[in-house]
Amino acid sequence: MIARLWTRVEEWERRVRRSFGRDIETRGGRAMAWLHYHLFDHAFLRTFWHNFHEVAPGVYRSNQPTARRFDRYAKLGIRTVVNLRGEDKFSYYLFEKEACARLGLTLVDAKLMARQAARRDRIVHVIDVIREAERPMVFHCKSGADRTGFVGAMYLLIFAGASIAEAKKQLGIRYIHLDWTKTGIQDYILDVFAARQGWGEIGFEDWIRQEYDHKRLQKAFDARQPPKEAARPA
Repeated sequence: MIARLWTRVEEWERRVRRSFGRDIETRGGRAMAWLHYHLFDHAFLRTFWHNFHEVAPGVYRSNQPTARRFDRYAKLGIRTVVNLRGEDKFSYYLFEKEACARLGLTLVDAKLMARQAARRDRIVHVIDVIREAERPMVFHCKSGADRTGFVGAMYLLIFAGASIAEAKKQLGIRYIHLDWTKTGIQDYILDVFAARQGWGEIGFEDWIRQEYDHKRLQKAFDARQPPKEAARPA
């Protein structure tokens, strides 16, 4: 009974959320998009909660920036914004695209998932984007906790030569990342990579490009399979 009621509520919320918020060109449309942005994307929380941190010199992580925060980032000298939520047609993306264009910031879209293991091609795309991006740069998702934490860890492993233990600190309660929820898949990927070293050392980027299998890892995570078992090379 309760489960069915909650499902109906979620379906109703999804229909309402997708029924507006796609127009920022007209006065009325912009007002509705602003409401959509604060009500459904929870932008009102991010007016005071920034989750903005330095990952490495010239590299920052953040939750979804507001227009005012894009102004501040531009004053910090940031040149590139990597949006880990991907391109969209709704309010948050339209306002972000507008702010970056106004400030002369390069906006790059690279979609990952918070509660699922990302496909190999999407992770490789993020690696390539970061490698080519003009610094200073900032990458963000919605809350700056899960996808952003994974990319922060990945940056340290690939570009800063950090240990796995050091990289994993990017996925912590400090950033409001909760590893006991479905977003724990981000930690699990790193744990499997760490366990993989027991079968011979391999760099994180090489592991992603050559061995990583998102379906296999997701299945292992859902089954609560120990990382050592999931790490065994196929």
